Amino acid sequence: MLKAGVLGAGHLGKIHLKLLQQSAKYELVGFFDADKEAAKQIEDELGYKSFPTMEALIDACDMVDVVTPTIYHFDCAKKVVEAGKHLFIEKPITQTVEEAEALLALVKKHGVKGQVGHVERFNPAFMAVKDMFDKPMFIEAHRLAEFNPRGTDVPVVLDLMIHDIDAILSVVKSKVKSINASGVSVISETPDIANARIEFENGCVANLTASRISMKKMRKARFFQRDAYISVNFLEKKCEVVKMKNAPKKEDDFAMVLTNAEGKRKQIYFDNPKVNNNNAILDELETFADAINNNTTPIVTLEQGTEALRVALQIIKNFKSL
Repeated sequence: MLKAGVLGAGHLGKIHLKLLQQSAKYELVGFFDADKEAAKQIEDELGYKSFPTMEALIDACDMVDVVTPTIYHFDCAKKVVEAGKHLFIEKPITQTVEEAEALLALVKKHGVKGQVGHVERFNPAFMAVKDMFDKPMFIEAHRLAEFNPRGTDVPVVLDLMIHDIDAILSVVKSKVKSINASGVSVISETPDIANARIEFENGCVANLTASRISMKKMRKARFFQRDAYISVNFLEKKCEVVKMKNAPKKEDDFAMVLTNAEGKRKQIYFDNPKVNNNNAILDELETFADAINNNTTPIVTLEQGTEALRVALQIIKNFKSL
């Protein structure tokens, strides 16, 4: 079992602590949080061992899980990697692309594994259809949340939209060609609502909308590709796949058949895969353990986390140029 520790014991940090303790692939050694009073309360109430310093925790671990506010990601990750320990780091990977690239260089230098916590890659609905994507050419994503003061210190793009950015980049095997975006600040000092149109070199277009002042929650993406439509409901953990094929000469009485202007006939059918419920955070942590133990590539690499950050920051830059 890999000895694991958590840096940062806020809302998400507590969830990671609980799951690492439950996991059969890790031995949770404890956590460090800079807020001494909060750390003592967590230790007393939840029973997790609180380490006196960040360095002491890192020394006791094989893998360190960084769940601090983003502003501290690079400094914490740098210490983890320079100590020769494997790194799991929450999204976004760092505050800047320069920090992310410096972290990539450090990981390579010290020969350790790294994974970014883009948890929607492990959403069971996305997992159920990920092998069905075949050059999608239009993608539409909506990620709407009710207002919560936690997280409003960063633009909605880094808070919410980056989930969809990462998922889309993992599906579209092409470089980004151009980005157009707009954002509006309603309650916060940074944009609360954002829309981005991403064009890829292969012609694919992705239209992303994110809001953290919505009256209802929504986390849904739709992918359109040749002869197929794939819908992923990340919130309800459901998916829908609609495919088309050439209509048979002899049709079933209940077959759904369309005829286009050229007279070609296509049959519509549903090919919905089974969605296996899971705990996405536990899965991302445990697959990282597998990558360490088997010396394989993590499912969400630091390079992929860097690209998601690069696109997110380009979207935010477009806001400022309006």
